Amino acid sequence: MNTQTRAQKALDYFNQGYSCAQSVFAAFHEEMAMPEAQALTLASSFGGGVGGLREVCGAFLGLSMALGALLGYASPTDLEVKKAHYARIQDMAARFTAQFETLICRDLLASHDIIPSPVPAERNAAYYKERPCARYVEACAILGQEALQNG
Repeated sequence: MNTQTRAQKALDYFNQGYSCAQSVFAAFHEEMAMPEAQALTLASSFGGGVGGLREVCGAFLGLSMALGALLGYASPTDLEVKKAHYARIQDMAARFTAQFETLICRDLLASHDIIPSPVPAERNAAYYKERPCARYVEACAILGQEALQNG
C-alpha cells in the first residue's frame, strides 16, 4: 500500500471519530493480521496522549505500537535487535519533532491555542476545523509506511 493510501486510511478512521492512536494503529491492522475491531480496541487507551492525559501524542503512540507489532523484537536477550528497534522509534520521533516541534500532546494543542482537557471532545465540524490532530495522524501513518518499506 502506498503512503498516500495509508495516510488516507488513517485519516478516514480519524474522521469517523476514532482517536489519533486508534486511527494510526488500525491503519496497519491488515499487515499485523489483526482484526480491525481488535486493533481499534487495543489502541483505545492511547488517544489524547494516553487516556486524555495529554502526554506523548496518541498518533505517535499508535505509530510506535504498529512498528512494534510489525518490526519489533520479542526476545529479551537479543540486544542488537532491541537497539535497532529503539533506534527506529527514535528516528521516527526525531522526524515527527522536526516537523511539529514536540511529541507532547498538550504542547501540540497549545501551539494552536487549544486548552487541553482530559475529557474527550465531541467530534463535530468545529472539532475537526479547530484541531490540528489530523495532520499528526497523517504524518504518523506516512512515517509508518516508510519504515515498513525501508525495513
